[in-house]
Amino acid sequence: MSFDNAYEGLTAEHDDARWAYGSGFHDEMSTVDREIPSTVDRADLAAYALMLGDDALILSQRTAEWCSNGPELEEDVALANIALDLLGQARLLLTRAGEVEGAGRDEDRLAYFRDEIDFRNVRLVEQDNGDFAQTIARLLLFSSARLALFVRLSASADPVLAAVAAKGVKELAYHRDHAAQWTVRLGDGTEESHRRMQAGLDRVWPYLEELFTAHPVEQRLAAAGVAVDPGELRAEVDAVLDQVLTAATLTRPDVAPMATVSGRAGRDGVHSRPMGYLLAELQHIARSQPDAVW
Repeated sequence: MSFDNAYEGLTAEHDDARWAYGSGFHDEMSTVDREIPSTVDRADLAAYALMLGDDALILSQRTAEWCSNGPELEEDVALANIALDLLGQARLLLTRAGEVEGAGRDEDRLAYFRDEIDFRNVRLVEQDNGDFAQTIARLLLFSSARLALFVRLSASADPVLAAVAAKGVKELAYHRDHAAQWTVRLGDGTEESHRRMQAGLDRVWPYLEELFTAHPVEQRLAAAGVAVDPGELRAEVDAVLDQVLTAATLTRPDVAPMATVSGRAGRDGVHSRPMGYLLAELQHIARSQPDAVW
């Protein structure tokens, strides 16, 4: 079959496909068993998949803001690819959240038609990019913790979470390596690059503690063999970060963790000021044209 232009080829077999994530293309998880473990609370499993999916979605959006704005062409491409990796993880996790929830919400509905209070991502991922060094510092913290999590999550009793984690390990290993190399390059570089890298770490470090603070949902699912208690990852991640900072001649920031609101933070829908602006940009087109198909 031939087409006059590429757009006809994209839409010919997917007349009802929505624009958001390229719906209608091959599902790489089609062979994974999607049975929900009988011993698991559906609401908890849906909430956990939403937490992990929101982390990936929001950091993907933030990282994608560097597209065409990177400090060099190669880095422009690298950050765009990292954003796409995270978007791919977000798609799979939000889809799992929707099917477990059973409320008729798919990945698009969850990404584009929830309000800020309904998002369950940690606050680290929603922070403004700042300069390049701050973006690298954020990526280093997040990818180090996320990789440690996904390595363990690949043995989850939920077959879908296990498959998503196993697929994501290689991606996250690259993300961590990329961030670590840049941290060393900037930290052990010029006086100015060292100053900026240290300042970037100081800016994002208060959000590190939240990555290891277990939510009750995570604790219950960890006991059921489905999730991982993030507190168990702290020593491993600290060792990685200390190794990178030593090589980069940087100082581990001595700052207090970011305060919560009556003990509630991102996992509870309590976010920081940048989140609303991020969602306004992320969701604007979908909310303006809710019935559009492409």
